[in-house]
Amino acid sequence: MSQLQVHVQGVGVYGPGLSGWTQTAEVLAGRTPLTLAPLQLPPAEALPPAERRRAGTAIKLAFASGFEAIRQAGADPATLRTVFTSSAADCDNCHAILETLASSDRAVSPTRFHNSVHNAPSGYWSIATACRAPSTSLCAYDGSFAAGLLEATTQVLSAGESCLLLAYDTPYPQPLASLRPIAYPMGVALLLSPRPSAATLASLSLGLTHGQASRMSDPALEQLRLGIPAARCLPLLQCLAQGHGGQVTLEYLDGTGLDADIRPAA
Repeated sequence: MSQLQVHVQGVGVYGPGLSGWTQTAEVLAGRTPLTLAPLQLPPAEALPPAERRRAGTAIKLAFASGFEAIRQAGADPATLRTVFTSSAADCDNCHAILETLASSDRAVSPTRFHNSVHNAPSGYWSIATACRAPSTSLCAYDGSFAAGLLEATTQVLSAGESCLLLAYDTPYPQPLASLRPIAYPMGVALLLSPRPSAATLASLSLGLTHGQASRMSDPALEQLRLGIPAARCLPLLQCLAQGHGGQVTLEYLDGTGLDADIRPAA
């Protein structure tokens, strides 16, 4: 696979003890230790009140991280292509539906059914932003972030337009949590463009590899990387936070990784 090059214009991150890119960058650069804390998200104010009440954690994660990346880049969300990627999306909603189906009253609420589809966050996003640009929703188990990054990069290069990547995961309640453990909720967004600008943080060159995924040297951050599929992006985000170039390998499909060569903006 030839190298695919795009430019990072904005980053958004929300997770356990991670509240926005500025604070997350301090942690990833080693200037502040990671302190796990309950997720704190800003309200999804872009949504109308009725949709805001229906929105689950997965949707709120996508909104929080996505709008942070957009504000950082000074972009217009109404014009942006989007790629939404998650290993499971709204796990609380999945659990509630299965509980209902296993009960004597098997009537699933319309709201829960509406939110059960994998592209529900994309639908809420289009309502909030009035965006009619193409949107893709995908899933690739623990390689969902790398799959989303590859898809977003492909869209940037094929269309010659910027694309917003939104990756997010939420934990399952028991008993599903014992079969598919996801440690914490987390959302990450990258705004990618075909050309550098004054807002560019770094340039990425991507290619497939058979190498092993990069690990975090800090044990707490490595535990986070392994515990949340969306957190497989942490080696890449660490390079962005430290402000220097480097190459990392992101977990993708079995036997295949995604190499990312990072060059900071001049």
